[in-house]
Amino acid sequence: MTAVEPFASRLDFGTGILRPSSLVLRRNLSDMANVYAEEVARRKLIEETGDTLVYQVYVVELPETEGHLLHCATVIHPGRVGHEYFMTKGHFHVKRDRAEVYLGLVGEGHLILQRDDGTVISLPMGPGTVAYVPPYWAHRTANTGAGPFAFFAAWPGDAGHDYETIEEKGFAKILVCRDGRPALVENPNIR
Repeated sequence: MTAVEPFASRLDFGTGILRPSSLVLRRNLSDMANVYAEEVARRKLIEETGDTLVYQVYVVELPETEGHLLHCATVIHPGRVGHEYFMTKGHFHVKRDRAEVYLGLVGEGHLILQRDDGTVISLPMGPGTVAYVPPYWAHRTANTGAGPFAFFAAWPGDAGHDYETIEEKGFAKILVCRDGRPALVENPNIR
């Protein structure tokens, strides 16, 4: 295992910003090709409003190896692509038998989880919600509120991120706004 000196970070519970963070990952609408069911709506939104920031991730850089506990804070901005809420890309863990824990900090959102067999569930999240992502579940989060939605996440250092499976297959269900409320519906692009 790679040796690391003890350290402390500061998590702002009002904004979701983690400091110091050695890496801030930014995902704009242009980075989200084929993530939303309505790809035409995503491209049209970019044309109309510009390359809007969807979310950023504040990462504390640690070795991605067994024994370490990786963690980050994510802030998803409010917005929708068509009827779908702004969300993270979503991923499985490369080592599928690894779990993850989320802690809601500010705003309103949903944690969307899917197994390989296509089973999809959605868990509402808000400040103080602790959500458990069991092994073998893909996961993504969506902002369902009017302001930023932020959460803290922690997972084993050797878990890895498999974004490709989700990019290729998508989620069997998507989270949309129906009558002003979040609703999980069948993904029209998956047959």
